[in-house]
Amino acid sequence: MKVIGGGPKKVLYTLSTARKIGLLNSAKALNSKNACKACGLGMGGQHGGMTNELDEFPSVCNKSIQAQSTDIQAPIPSAIFNHSLDDFRALSARELETLGRLGKPIYKAAGEQRYREVDWDWALARAAQRLAQVAPSRTFFYSSGRSSNEAGFVLQLMARLYGTNNISNCSYYCHQATGEALGNTIGTGTATVELDDIAHCDLFFLIGANPASNHPRLLHKLIGLRRRGGTVVVINPLREAGLVQFAAPKMISSMIKGGDEVASIYLQPKIGSDIAVFAAIAKAVIDKGGCASSFIERYCDGYPEFLAHVNGLSMASLLECCGLQRADIDKVADIYIASQSAIFAWGMGMTHHRHGVDNIEWISNLALLRGMVGKPYAGLLPLRGHSNVQGIGTIGVKPVLSEEVFQRIESTFGVRLPTAKGMHTLESLECAHNGGIDAALMMGGNLYEASPDSAWSAAALDQIGFKVFLTTTLNRSHIVGVDKGESLVLPVCARDEEPEPTTQESMFNYVRYSDGGITRIASVRSEVAVLSDIAARLLPDSPIEFSEFKQHRRVRQAIAKVVPGMEALADIDVARQEFMVSGRIKHQPEFYTPTGKAHFVVPPDEGAEPSQHPFTLMTIRSEGQFNSIIYEESDSYRQVEHRWTVLLNQQDALELGVKEGDHVDLRSDFGEMTRVEVKLFNLPRGCVAAYYPEANVLSSRLTDPRSHTPQFKSIAITVCKSVRS
Repeated sequence: MKVIGGGPKKVLYTLSTARKIGLLNSAKALNSKNACKACGLGMGGQHGGMTNELDEFPSVCNKSIQAQSTDIQAPIPSAIFNHSLDDFRALSARELETLGRLGKPIYKAAGEQRYREVDWDWALARAAQRLAQVAPSRTFFYSSGRSSNEAGFVLQLMARLYGTNNISNCSYYCHQATGEALGNTIGTGTATVELDDIAHCDLFFLIGANPASNHPRLLHKLIGLRRRGGTVVVINPLREAGLVQFAAPKMISSMIKGGDEVASIYLQPKIGSDIAVFAAIAKAVIDKGGCASSFIERYCDGYPEFLAHVNGLSMASLLECCGLQRADIDKVADIYIASQSAIFAWGMGMTHHRHGVDNIEWISNLALLRGMVGKPYAGLLPLRGHSNVQGIGTIGVKPVLSEEVFQRIESTFGVRLPTAKGMHTLESLECAHNGGIDAALMMGGNLYEASPDSAWSAAALDQIGFKVFLTTTLNRSHIVGVDKGESLVLPVCARDEEPEPTTQESMFNYVRYSDGGITRIASVRSEVAVLSDIAARLLPDSPIEFSEFKQHRRVRQAIAKVVPGMEALADIDVARQEFMVSGRIKHQPEFYTPTGKAHFVVPPDEGAEPSQHPFTLMTIRSEGQFNSIIYEESDSYRQVEHRWTVLLNQQDALELGVKEGDHVDLRSDFGEMTRVEVKLFNLPRGCVAAYYPEANVLSSRLTDPRSHTPQFKSIAITVCKSVRS
């Protein structure tokens, strides 16, 4: 049966989910002037709850509804906490998430196996007391991308004045490679295009991403591109139904005719062969005389070295490496040469490799080759996951601040910041595993399930003597890796419940102003207030009055003073004028590199590492999932009933002696999954896919050397038929 993305089923699903949480509740949440809690594409804010920055209505999708569904829950009954950690661990991720909202602080003493509810004053005092008892160098602070700019700024400022630069965020597990690569090539680490550019480009490269599931509102833009005669080139090992044909609920005509084609060309390279694909396209463009010579000469450096490198490559070898046909490469090159305005977009299929930074540098090389950076309707677009992961990085939740921000914080507040090297996310866990971390504060997210090598990650977290979590609902990080030490879990407001407005930054560098103001559970508190209260107790002699930061406008005023590009935050409370972070959108060829020019990069060709395992596995997310949050156990687009499933090439399955519905065991050098159900799927031979985070048990702690991002998308494994039928 042919599967089409979007369509009436998604409309019905959205309606069903809205009914579960109450039509009045869902309407109130969606219509309020708050930024969407889901992906970084962004909607909501001061243009209206279901409206984007272009005033397009309705800009809403099932991901928005799913995100609301867990926020609009009753508090978890107190009696639930009479159960042991083992009882909680017996629940699936989805069952844990849907127990309800956390309504009161809960605490588990060292060595105990149960949480108990505690009052707020005791909890805040305990957090400050325990942090004060340990050396700052033996702690780390972590934030997800769902928190606000205000909360992130207070978090990093508290941590630095406390005395540590061990401050990180979830981007080290997603788009850190993007920031590193774009910084090297064009001098800025974020998107160079705005949303309106997609409405006017004539070519869109969609690489290593599945927005039909993860950024569904992007699909109506791609359908619009196809309808006006443009081209969409998809590069993805898996043939995803929603990228082949999609019925956009926003477009009535698309719904009536049963969907529109999305991909004009669909390339399915072998997992991990991305550089060979990009090099082959570049070689074809050069051989066909399609380079933008005047642009390159005037605005770029490093091209002679790049040209020599590409000319030295064998097209036959590149094609053998990636498994694609020469005719397909030539077709893409011809279309690219004919294009006047091309946008390159990519997801974690590009960054979750040991060559993740190299991948993005090659994408940038391709864009520069035709002069597609530095003019309207063309450029580079990382598809960010969490709704404010970009903003969290912008305001300083990272181990190393820019020299300018560092100096501005010191001069503005009259403080001295620590200069010791800070640890990134995985490095913090490695230090914990070795007994080097005594305390950690984690704001949102699900660090355990987001981390590779699951058994190792649980052991690392369990080595931490004191952990503080800020969260709206329970997840596996609160019950796994918590046996030995103390754990304190603090219930915080969802974005639209914040008592004062907050701000968020989309992947288009657009800063939204969220009103907050919805009251659901009286006992939860603002993230900003919780952090400010802990900081005031922890740092009583600080020259900064952290208690004043409980007024969010004071935090915004501080951000405006110290973070370049965010100056407009200073009076956003008065004007309510949302804005683009300055200096990032590149409609002109202005590059903030040391030479003032964009830079072609020739990444080192280290070659594939030999492995005794014959298959390469990539972890994937399902239609009913957002990051590590599982909303539905099934995956409708791939026709998969449950998550303990592996996608296999049909010929590979025949050679393994298995058929659809049989069970196989998956083994890597780091773990195994047993009795995983087989689903036959359209992907290259030697390539398999399994669901994240379940398949993290197979993943390694090997990372990209420059971004420190684990290789979730290229794991060497062995597949064999399960002994038990």
